[in-house]
Parts: sequence; structure tokens; C-alpha cells
Amino acid sequence: MGSLLQAIDDPADLRKLPRAQLKALADELRAYVLDSVSRTGGHLSSNLGTVELTIALHYVFNTPYDRLVWDVGHQTYPHKILTGRRDRMASLRQFGGLSGFPQRAESEYDAFGTAHSSTSISAALGMALAAKHKGEHRKAVAIIGDGAMSAGMAFEALNNAGVAECDLLVILNDNDMSISPPVGALNRYLAQLMSGQFYAAAKNVGKNVLRVAPPLFELAKRLEEQAKGMIVPATLFEKFGFNYIGPIDGHDLDSLVPTLENIKHLGGPQFLHVVTRKGQGYKLAEADPVAYHGPGKFDPAVGIVKPAKAPKQTFTQVFGQWLCDMGAKDERLVGITPAMREGSGLVEFQQRFPNRYFDVGIAEQHAVTFAAGLACEGLKPVVAIYSTFLQRAYDQLVHDVALQNLPVVFALDRAGIVGADGPTHAGAYDIAYLRCIPNVSIACPADENECRGLLTTAFEQDHPVAVRYPRGAGVGAAVAPGLEPLPFAKGEIRRARSASADGGVAILAFGTLLHPALAAAERLNATVVNMRWAKPLDTALLLEVAARHAAIVTVEEGCVMGGAGSAVAEALQAAGVVKPVLQLGLRDEFIEHGDPAMLLSLQGLDAAGIEASVRERFGDAVERVPPALKVVS
Repeated sequence: MGSLLQAIDDPADLRKLPRAQLKALADELRAYVLDSVSRTGGHLSSNLGTVELTIALHYVFNTPYDRLVWDVGHQTYPHKILTGRRDRMASLRQFGGLSGFPQRAESEYDAFGTAHSSTSISAALGMALAAKHKGEHRKAVAIIGDGAMSAGMAFEALNNAGVAECDLLVILNDNDMSISPPVGALNRYLAQLMSGQFYAAAKNVGKNVLRVAPPLFELAKRLEEQAKGMIVPATLFEKFGFNYIGPIDGHDLDSLVPTLENIKHLGGPQFLHVVTRKGQGYKLAEADPVAYHGPGKFDPAVGIVKPAKAPKQTFTQVFGQWLCDMGAKDERLVGITPAMREGSGLVEFQQRFPNRYFDVGIAEQHAVTFAAGLACEGLKPVVAIYSTFLQRAYDQLVHDVALQNLPVVFALDRAGIVGADGPTHAGAYDIAYLRCIPNVSIACPADENECRGLLTTAFEQDHPVAVRYPRGAGVGAAVAPGLEPLPFAKGEIRRARSASADGGVAILAFGTLLHPALAAAERLNATVVNMRWAKPLDTALLLEVAARHAAIVTVEEGCVMGGAGSAVAEALQAAGVVKPVLQLGLRDEFIEHGDPAMLLSLQGLDAAGIEASVRERFGDAVERVPPALKVVS
């Protein structure tokens, strides 16, 4: 670590440096980010690209009194290092350690918690108007990327902010590189940078010359309004009521610092367009920013090395292969992703079926309604989306898909615990928020092969179906190459307890927790049912099992409240069956980032935890639990 960075424990120390030393500090900070991420894994390309911008912001603004709101927040490692967390970077994204995103509980410098995109302008506007209301002279700054700027929420905030009469600065960090390649008209519009630089220089010269001749100056202003929209991206934001400045080089501190100092003294909504490069300063990341977006541990001198032994196939890969195979079989299939081509496994599908692949940008709401429109015309849309991102399109899911009972398949990746990305990315709530919607079915595959079969089943239905599966690999089940469906809304008994008389415990497992449930059942002498479907439940199988067992245990990698276990309890009640039911799942809390296996263990959802919970509730002699009572209506 360099001597300049070592001496900075908070931004007040940074502001003591002469401006001439900032470039050297940037070199030290970039090297520290690279070294830290190579040891822990995490987001790299985006953070290498924001080093100079982060330094300039903390150098110019009086943080934390002035508020910085980082959009998405995966580019805030330099910010964390400069705000007192430098020596904790070794704990990044590990249990008990630093979050990979801004977190209000972690630092007073994290003005707003983020991790999902396009929220920064709304939050910063709220802070700016709160300051105005309280008579506080503080600045609120939103830093948003060009990918996040494509989302509707960002434009809703711009529309509000332009007439809000408050001191708000929006910084567009334009690196022309979201996680997946940027798409849409806006990105093409923002790419006209050379013309923009020419225009900015010419405009300033022209104003100085023409001010001595007012009639010519007025004529030039009118011509400017007509012409500049064809040249630079200024018009779009000025029409919202912002004063547009830029574009400027986001790696040039001699440009960034004075520009920010000038803006700091301007009133009203300001918009600064900054051009940066993901992976800046590390050639391997510059050449392939997608590969270095979120790498694991690696040697910076060597770069990312593919493992000698091929890892187990992930659920995402199973989905990607199924999508290609089903796409080859049925020309009605179209694939949709909201800017997560790589993360959701659609790279090969795009290559093979480019005319049936749609990346709509960071616009989950649009993605769902767009799928509804396609389904209205007889196509079969498959929306590949993370469980936690579908939350952002809930209204569209209800009104545009479910209410019209359209055959849209939702491939819900990252269901359950996700590990290092933490609570913002954990798919903890999809069973609960989907099963209350009429017409929607929910499939929970227990392994990779079931995932493929249930995707086929979902595709064959004439109503909305979600198939939820976790991040990473499962038990390594061999995946059959065909497209054979599994029975709709039917489960199976995977283990029967060894006893001649009725009694004991039946464990009903939803999804991949079937396997720890089977391990626990060996020690409990319990029956295990692979339910497969959270909605509709296999009620006939449930009642059959309930009749032969003294107690029911449900296990799911989702929130207990309103989840699949609640569905089981409701079904038993509706059938008039009184039965002890123990619901195991994710507790009513946000789950911290950390190793997924450890987090499941802490939630009591590994084999030992399931066994312990059953014994605690029903005692060691589970056979002595009273038999079920039938309520006579």
C-alpha cells in the first residue's frame, strides 16, 4: 500500500492533500482495489473505472454532510477504502465482513443502501428536498451508470427533479458497458461523445463572440436549440430542467476536480456527464470487462484461469441448454432478459436464435409487460430473471400477465440464498409473493435434471408458470438430454419410513433442500416427499401422507412467512385435518452475505439443523406424537 493511501482514514484526510498529489493517490487506490478483490473476489471492472471519480467527489464535497448516493453500488469499493474501511477490505462479502454494496448500517458515508439499479436519483432528490425543508445547505449527488439510466425509474425521478427547485447533482458515469452489452436508443444517444466535445467547445467560443451583437446572439441561441439535439446528448436532460455539463473525461482529475468545484456553487438541478472506462488501469479487465465484472479469487499477474477440472453444471447452465433445445423444437419460444444475458445463461441462445432473443435493458417492468404482449400474439415467452429482480415488476406480473392468464414462463434464477451478494440479491420471497396470485403456478426442482423436466412442463402450460432454482450447482444429477416433462402439480415419495404402523414424521421438501431432508430422515426414520410444486400443491399426495403420519414437517429455501409451508397448513385446514405442522425455512430476517452452505446451516436448513428442529419440536421418540384428528364439519 502506498504512503498516500495509508495516511487516509477518512475523506477529511483526503481533502488535506494538495491537488497535485491526487494522481499518485489514484494509482495507489487502483492498485489496492485490484489487490483486495483478487484476494476476496468481488466486483472489479466497475470499481477500477470509478477511482478518479470517487477521489474527486470526496475531495470536492464535504462528505458525509454532503450526500453521495451510488447507483447499484457495486462500484463503491474505492469509496469504502477512502471512508475508513480500507483495513477491512480483506473481509469483503464474507460473513461478518464488509458488504459489497453501500449499507447505511455500515458507515455514515453510505447515505443510501443500494444494490438494485436506477434508484439513486429518486433517493438523492428526496435528500435534497429534505435539506431544503430543514434549511440545511447540503448537496445531494446521485452517481448513476449508463446502464442504470436506461430504466424507467431513473426517468421518473428526472421528470420530478427538473421542477423540484432544489440543489441536486446527477452524475452520469458513462462507460458504455453495463454487465451485459448496453442496449437501446439511449445508449446510442449517449455514445455521441466526440461531437459533444466539439459542440461544448464551439458553444463557449460562440457565446463570447456573439455577446457583443445581441441580435446575432439571440439568433444563434434559437439555432442552437434546434441543432444541438442532433449533435450531443444535452437536449434530453435539459428538457427535463437540468443544466447539462459535459461530457468530460472521468479519469482526468485535472478536469474532474475543477468541474465539480464549479458545479458545487451552482443552484438548482445539475447534470454532469462523465466518461469512464471499466477495468481502467488493469489491461486484462479493460480487454474483457464482462469476465472481470465479478471474478472470484485470482492472481492479478496471471488473470482469471479456467479450472483444470470442469466444475459441476450449474442450474443456470441447465436452463440455458434447455432454452436452446426447446427453442430449436418450438419456433414460438422467445427469450427475454432484463440486461442479464450472462448471469441468466442466455449467451448461446442469443448466438443461435438472435431474432428470438430480446435484451430489454435494466427494465424489469417493461420485460414482463413486453412478454405479455408477445404472448397475446401466440408466442411463448420465457423471461429469464433473478428472483429478487422480479420483485421490481410485481404489478406487471399481476395485472399484465396473471390477470390475463397469459402463458409466460418465468425462469427464476438465484432463488433462495445467494451468498456473497447478500440480502439484496437473495431470492427469499418468490414463493410467498407468487402463490397469492391467481393463475400462477410455481415449480421447485430438487436437482438439475428435475429443473430441465419442470421447465418443459412449465412451457407446455397455457397459463403463467414460474420455475425457481438456486445459484450455482446442485447435487450433480445427470441431466437427461430429451425434453420430457414431469407431471404437472404432482410430487413423489422419495423415502418411506420403515414401520408397520402409521405414525412418525413426514418431511415435505420443496426444491433442493430435498437432499438435506433425505439425510436428516435417515436419522429420524422419517418419510420424505419431494413436493416439486408449491402451487398448485399435490393435495391428494399431501392428504395421503398426512393420514399415515403423526406430524408434518415442511422444508423450503424461502421465507417461512407465506411460503410453501403455509400453503401446506392451509391445505390441511381446508380439508379439515388437524395435524402438527413444523415449517422450516428462512426466518423473518434479512440474511447477511457469506458462504451459502454456512448461511443455510445458520438458518437450520442443513441436515443437522433439520434433524435438530424436528427432535426439538416432536421429541426423540417422534413415533409417540399423537395421531391426526379429523375435524367433522
